[in-house]
Amino acid sequence: MLDISNLHAYYGNIRAVKGVSMRVTAGEIVAIIGANGAGKSTLVNTICGLVRPREGEISFESLPIQCRPAEEIVRRGISLVPEGRQIFATMSVEANLEMGAFIHKGKRRQIRQDITNMYERFPVLGQRIHQLAGTLSGGQQQMLAISRALMSRPKLLILDEPSMGLAPLVIRDIFRIIEELRNEGRTILLIEQNACAALQIADRGYVMETGNVVLEGKGADLLRHEGVKQAYLGGKRSCIKTLE
Repeated sequence: MLDISNLHAYYGNIRAVKGVSMRVTAGEIVAIIGANGAGKSTLVNTICGLVRPREGEISFESLPIQCRPAEEIVRRGISLVPEGRQIFATMSVEANLEMGAFIHKGKRRQIRQDITNMYERFPVLGQRIHQLAGTLSGGQQQMLAISRALMSRPKLLILDEPSMGLAPLVIRDIFRIIEELRNEGRTILLIEQNACAALQIADRGYVMETGNVVLEGKGADLLRHEGVKQAYLGGKRSCIKTLE
C-alpha cells in the first residue's frame, strides 16, 4: 500500500530523514520506533505532504504522492492522527468529527452514519457531544483525534505518538483500540517512543536513529532483539505482558 524509497527530507539546512526506505502492506500494523530527534515525525509529515522531500519517492497504491498537496493525499486515502492530538479545542466534540469528514462534504447521510459509528466505538465521546474538545481529558482527546481521522474513511491511518502524555491505563485502552482497528482490516502506520507497547501489537517494525532506519523486522522479533531491549526497553528481557 505504501512504499518509501531513498527518502531525504530537511528542515532548513538540517537533514532530518536520510535515505529512508520502508513499506506498509495492506491490513498490517507497522511500527516505527525511536527516540526524540530520530526523524519519525519528519518522516510522517513528509508522507502526508506537510514537508517536501529533497530526494526519493513515496508511492501510495503504486502512485507517487511525494509532490502532492496534503489535502489531495487525504483524498487519496491517508489520514493522520498528529503528535499532540491537535484537536480543535474551542469546538465541540461533534464539530471536530464533522471537520474530519471535510472531503465528504455534501454527503450528509454518510457523515451522520459515520459520526454515529464513532460514538458507538467511543461511548465516552457520545456522552460529550456538545462539550468543548479542549475540556476533555487527555485520553478522551486522543480518542477524539483518532475518531476525527477515521471520519475521512482512510485506507491508511497514521498515528504519531498516540501514547504521549497519557496514563498507563489509558495507553492500554488506546493500543487496544489500535489493535481492534487492524483486526477490522484497517492498515496502520504507528509512530511511537513507547517501543514496548508498539511492538507488542505490530506485525512489523522499523527502528530509526538520527534520520536513518537502523533495524527492521517482525514486531515480536524486535521485542526480543538485544539492541532494541537495551536502547528502548530499559534492558528488560521481555515486556510482552505490559498491555494485558
